[in-house]
Amino acid sequence: MNPHEPYMKLALAEAKLAFNKDEVPVGVVVVCRGRIIARAHNLTETLNDVTAHAEMQAITAAAATLGGKYLQDCTVYVTVEPCVMCAGALGWAQIATLVYGTTDEKRGYSHYAPTALHPKTTVVTGILQEECAQLMSGFFKRKR
Repeated sequence: MNPHEPYMKLALAEAKLAFNKDEVPVGVVVVCRGRIIARAHNLTETLNDVTAHAEMQAITAAAATLGGKYLQDCTVYVTVEPCVMCAGALGWAQIATLVYGTTDEKRGYSHYAPTALHPKTTVVTGILQEECAQLMSGFFKRKR
């Protein structure tokens, strides 16, 4: 088993919480030195806030846990490729590693702002890709 899979499964659990709240099902887990320090999912509908993406919620929670704004020793696991806003925030937070499940062809940062992340950030893609993609497509099929 890939060492990233257990954490991505936890991020998927967060995404399912969002799905059940009729939020776009994106989930995040932040790991620092082998310890989970934050979990989050989209809350844009719940909070009526377009910036309440899962990544933004997780960055805030992780920074509060660590007592500082930089997440240099952290790996962020997210079910879907971050948007430009979230990639920018992850870049400013100086995360060490970004791991995401499925790409976002319409809104993903790699299409619009491929240099948004910090230059030292390592990116790993495709972890539990099928499960992450199915959750998203199921959500949008339900909406139509």
